[in-house]
Amino acid sequence: MTQTSPSSIDAVQSMLSETGYICGRALATVVFLSLRLGRPLFLEGEAGVGKTEIAKALAKSLGRRLIRLQCYEGLDASSAVYEWNFPAQMVAIRTAEAAGGANRETLQSELFSSDYLTERPLLQAMRPDPAGPPVLLIDELDRTDEPFEAFLLEALSDFQVTIPELGTIAAQAPPIVILTSNRTREVHDALKRRCLYHWVDYPNFERELEILNARAPEAADALSREVVQFVQALRTEDIFKKPGVAETIDWAKCLLALDVVELSPEVISDTLGAILKYQDDIQKLQGSEAKRILDEARAAIEPA
Repeated sequence: MTQTSPSSIDAVQSMLSETGYICGRALATVVFLSLRLGRPLFLEGEAGVGKTEIAKALAKSLGRRLIRLQCYEGLDASSAVYEWNFPAQMVAIRTAEAAGGANRETLQSELFSSDYLTERPLLQAMRPDPAGPPVLLIDELDRTDEPFEAFLLEALSDFQVTIPELGTIAAQAPPIVILTSNRTREVHDALKRRCLYHWVDYPNFERELEILNARAPEAADALSREVVQFVQALRTEDIFKKPGVAETIDWAKCLLALDVVELSPEVISDTLGAILKYQDDIQKLQGSEAKRILDEARAAIEPA
C-alpha cells in the first residue's frame, strides 16, 4: 500500500521503526529533508552500519518499488541504463532475411525499438510507477570510477537519460535516490554537492540493543546485552575489520540457533565467523583474548 511522505522527523522515525529499522534523530532528519526537498541522499560509513537497509526500509514503509544499482569496478553508463537484446535482434534479422524482401530502414527501426530494449536500474527508475516514484538505491558508489561519477552527476541533476536510438527519457516524477559509500575511496565533491550528506556511524550500546531487539526479538534480554556489549568492546580492539550492526544481528541469530543462553569463551570461539570475516582477526581472539573481552563486556553492562 502506498504511503504519503512523513510530515515530520518524528514521523520518519516512527515509520522506519515499523519496518524494524531503528535510527537516531540526526539520520531521521536528513531522510525527512531528502523526501521533502526531493534531493538525493548520500550515506557514507563503514560496511554493515545500515546504509543499504535504510533504502529497503523506506521502500517498504512508503509502499514504493526498490530499484537497486549495485556498483562495481568497471561499471559504465550503458550497463547502468540499458542494453540492447542482441540475441533477440539476431533472431529478428535472420527471420526477416528468410522471409525475403525486408526493408532495411524499417527493419533497423524495429530492431532499435523498445521491444528489444533491456532496461537497467537507472532507466527503470525514470519510468512512471502506479505506486509513486520508486526508491533508487545506488549501492557502494566508491567501487566505481570517476567517469561513472561524472555520468551520474548529469543523470541525477536532470533525472533523465539519453538513448541515442530512442532519444531522451525524462522522469515524470524524480525517484527517491539514496547513494551509499563504504569510503574505500573519496567520492568527488561535485557529486556530493548534489546530495544531502550523512555519515552513518556505529550506534552506541543503547541504540544497538534497541536495533537487536527489533531484529531478533526472540533473544533473551541478558543474551542480547552480552552480545551487544561484546561487539561494542570488540570494535575498540586492533583488528582489521570491525563488525557492523549486521554482524551483531547475524551473530545473535546464530547463537539462538545453537540454543545459547549466555556467552562463554568456547561459544565465542566456535561462532567467531559470524562477526569477523578475516582469519587474522579471528586468530587474535582465540583463547584468553576472547575471555578478556567477554569479562570487560560483562563488567561494562549496567544492571537491567
